[in-house]
Amino acid sequence: MPKRDVVSWTVLIMGFKNVGRCDDALLVFEQMQYAGVVPNQVTMVNALAACAKFGAIEMGTWIHDMIRRNEWELDVTLGTALIDMYSKCGRVEEGLSVFKSMKERNVFTWNAVIKGLALAKSGIAAIYWFNRMEQDGIKADEVTLISVLSACSHSGLVDMGRKIFGFLSNRKYGFHPNVKHYACMVDLFARSGCLQEAIELMRCMPFEPTKAMWGSLLVGSKSQCDLEFSEFAAKKLVELEPDNTAYYVHLSNLYAEMGRWSDVEKVRAMMKERQLTKDLGFSSVEVEQGSNVRELSA
Repeated sequence: MPKRDVVSWTVLIMGFKNVGRCDDALLVFEQMQYAGVVPNQVTMVNALAACAKFGAIEMGTWIHDMIRRNEWELDVTLGTALIDMYSKCGRVEEGLSVFKSMKERNVFTWNAVIKGLALAKSGIAAIYWFNRMEQDGIKADEVTLISVLSACSHSGLVDMGRKIFGFLSNRKYGFHPNVKHYACMVDLFARSGCLQEAIELMRCMPFEPTKAMWGSLLVGSKSQCDLEFSEFAAKKLVELEPDNTAYYVHLSNLYAEMGRWSDVEKVRAMMKERQLTKDLGFSSVEVEQGSNVRELSA
């Protein structure tokens, strides 16, 4: 192109960000500076989103400094992008500082704060801001409740999680809990050692249990040294993903721990039949909870 303006550069940054190539998005953003093109707020929002996904806290902080130098007003979109960037990069206090400085906030702004606190395992603080959100008359949406329940899970706030989920089930917030809300509760119960309660919830919910739920149960039962629950969860994971080697490895390791060597051989035979091979030395299974990932290793 003989001429590239702020729109051209911003569209390219947005394109790289949208397909997950955040390093390229930030490289283009730097090249834009060298070219002497002044970014606008849309550019900054997309660059901040790339920083959040890529964990580029230094670039994100530099963008924030540039916003302050230019004395741009932190409107809802730009302020929320900054909070999200700080939260996902583990700088929750900076995100809260941005939040407090904003004149206008919407549900997405509040969600970014609560989600950041959940990721930082600051459950009490997440509940505090959730209550403040309600007091300020902002209606919680499905994402808000996922973040709050996730915060309860990561901080072991079982009673609070039960209470909020009860309100959600009674439609206090205007909608029924979806599969992600149930997954958060299963994770909460599993992490806290309430394995039977987790199973009961999975049996009575109006959805089929997901891989994430069985993964949470497997992680929780392993931490509680409950081999029977671990075996049950591992078998379900094998049923859901019969070509995933990691699940067979965990099941085999469980049987070995229980001294059930004939079952170990059966698992190995199943792997051989399905032409699955175990990587020497290490194997892992990742269990996704919302935006968080928990890992089991064998």
